[in-house]
Order: sequence, then C-alpha cells, then structure tokens
Amino acid sequence: MNRHLMLFGLMAALLLATGFLQSWNNALAIVNMCLISAIMALGVNLQWGYAGLLNFGIMGLSAIGGLAVVLVASQPVAAAWHAGGGGILLSALIIGSTAAALIVIKHAVKPPRLRLLGITVTTLSGLFLLIVVYFPAREAIEAVDPTKTGFLGGVGLPIIVSWLFGALLAAGVAWLVGKVSLGLRSDYLAIATLGISEIIIAVLKNEEWLSRGVKNVSSLPRPVPYEVDLQQSEGFIALAERLGFGGVEFSAIIVKLCYAGLFSIVLLVLLWFAERLLRSPWGRMMRAIRDNETAARAMGKNVTARHLYLFVIGSGVVGMAGAMMTTLDGQFVPGTYNPLRFTFVIWVMVIAGGSGNNFGSILGGFLVWFFWVQSEPIGRGLLELLTIGFDEQSPIREHLLKNAAQARLVMMGLTLLLITRYAPKGLIPEETFRR
Repeated sequence: MNRHLMLFGLMAALLLATGFLQSWNNALAIVNMCLISAIMALGVNLQWGYAGLLNFGIMGLSAIGGLAVVLVASQPVAAAWHAGGGGILLSALIIGSTAAALIVIKHAVKPPRLRLLGITVTTLSGLFLLIVVYFPAREAIEAVDPTKTGFLGGVGLPIIVSWLFGALLAAGVAWLVGKVSLGLRSDYLAIATLGISEIIIAVLKNEEWLSRGVKNVSSLPRPVPYEVDLQQSEGFIALAERLGFGGVEFSAIIVKLCYAGLFSIVLLVLLWFAERLLRSPWGRMMRAIRDNETAARAMGKNVTARHLYLFVIGSGVVGMAGAMMTTLDGQFVPGTYNPLRFTFVIWVMVIAGGSGNNFGSILGGFLVWFFWVQSEPIGRGLLELLTIGFDEQSPIREHLLKNAAQARLVMMGLTLLLITRYAPKGLIPEETFRR
C-alpha cells in the first residue's frame, strides 16, 4: 500500500508541477485525458490481466463508443430520414431476418446437402434484397445538404446516456467478434481483432449516412456548462478576478474541472466493480483459467464461454471510454483513430502499470499519457540543452529541434524498456491472493 501511495503521489506531483510551471488549463486537460486513458486501460486489464486475452481491437471499440455519442446525442435530421430512413430500417430488417433464417436452417434442417442448399439460397436472397434496398437509401440520405448534414443524425437524448449506450454497443460488437474469434490462439486472436478494428474504422469513414465519414460530426452537446455562458455571468467574472484569473481562463478551468468530476465518478465506479470481480470466486476461477487453461478444461470449465464474458465486459468499458473521449472533444472524427494512439499506447499503459492489477492499470494510464503529452516539450528542452554549445544557425541543431516531436516515440520506447527491465511485472504488480 505504501508503494501505491508513493507512486500515485508522484503522479499527483507531476500534474501539480505542470499546473504551476505551464498552466492549470494544460494540467487539467492532461488530467481529463489521463482519466479516460485509465478507464480504457482498466477495460483492457479485465481482458488481459484476468483472462490472458490479447485484444488488439481497442481502436475499433473506442470508435464504436464515439459513434454511440453521435447516434444518441445529436439531433435527428428530418430531411434525411424522409429521404432514406425507411430504406435503412428495411435494410436492418432484411439483415436480421436473414440471420434468423440461417440460424433456423442450421438447427432445423438435418440432411447436410439440403441444409447447405437452404443456407446458400437464403444468403443470396438476403444479399440481393439488401443491395436493392440499401444502396438507393444510402445515396438519398447522403445527398441531403451534404456540406452540413448528409446523415441521419441521432435521437437527441442527453449525452451522458450515450456513455452507457457506447458500452452496450461495444459489448454487442465484442460478443459477435468473440463468438467468431475467441477459439483462436492468442497471437491469432490479436491479429483478428486488429483486422476487425480496421474494418470498423473503414466503415465509419465511408458510410456517411451513419457518421458523416471524413466530414466529421461537430458541435455535439455537452454535459457541462459552456465557457461563453459562464463568461456572461457577472458573479462568475467577479469570482475569477478575486482569485487572480481572467474570465476566459477561469471559465475554461471550471469546465475542465466539471469534466474531471464526471470522469472521476465513472472511474471510481468501474474500479469498485473491477475489484469486486477480481476478488470474487469467479475472478479466482478466471485467473486459474488464465494460468493453466488445459487444467481448467480438464476440470470441466467452459473456457471459451468464460473468456467471452470478460471479452464482452472489457470491451464495454473501452467503448464507454471512447464515448467519453468524443464527449470531451465535442466532435466525432473517424479519421483520427489509428492503432498507435488507440491500441498500442493503451497496451503500454497496462504493461507499464502492472497487468492483473487494477490500480496498476490506472497508474499506467496516468503516467504513460502524461509522458505521451509532455514528451515533446521535455524532448525539446533536452535537445536545447544538448546543443547549447552549437551555433544558432547550425544545421545539426536546427534539424534536431525541428524533429523534437519525434522524441515522443523515443521516450515511450525508453520508458517501456526501463519498466520491463527493472519492473518486469509492472510498477504495481498483480497481487497474490491466499484463502
């Protein structure tokens, strides 16, 4: 516990130093992204730390969470619904009916040849109907004022509702993916989830009727006050002046504090849930399966089903974090999702913090994101120090300072190397529970 307090105290000191040396706006912006990153790392830890599931599809799950914000919180586009909404709904009905028919045929038709014929005919018929209905509807929707809308929009509910919907949507997609890929060996599972993640991003970029694609969805509603509204309050301006802040700066600080409060509540609730799960008999069983899957199967445990449970739960947590990130940004930008930022950095957080330990994952989320953001100014400062003896016009000095942003990748690699060398089980290793 002393180690926990020391490491979290060091993290708090780094954030406070950022506030004093740079700005409180910058420090709070880092805190908010640290909280979201910690939630993502917690979701991945549920999968990897508890069950040993190598999921490289975090990027796609985060994007699904972001899509949930669009579907729930944005206002519906009446003209788009009138133009092609019925066709989209009918397309969904065709897909559902075809899937249901295939399930019935698979279980009800016994002769293999007749079953194969039924599956083939049903699949081809469903695809034909889908092509006839879906493509005209999509074109009609995307033609509705494409510079401003060109998509169906959402249902206009409070944006916090989208966080729960993002978790459910990501969990549903994870269930479908898990039913197909959880029987694979761990390395093949990683490749499969990464490929499926890329497919999800490709769909979001190209299906403009759903998310405007690369045109992005902006001006999403917020669960906290707007800075402009705060600045119009005389009492707020007076308070800002009393505390020594300008009205604009103080309004931005208050808004970020509100976000931090909401994100902290979500993180604490998820941490409580994850700890209860870890220390329960079910959690001990999952760790036993992780440590010796063959022995667990010999004891009659349905390993694939147990893996599916945690795969779905962890993916739901990642989807919720993705929805929170889109809420913080105020826009949904499918083009910004890439594996380095939304998959591998999250994995560095889990490994560096300590896989199998929830507090370690949270610490990793804070620490790695802090250095991911601060590595550029720190790297530039170090390069300026190293080249202090060079002439101001030196091409070597200019080249090094010009590429200071690349220090981020060097620092991430160096951080992971040092942690894996001197703390191979992470900064806060997994606990060993004894009965």
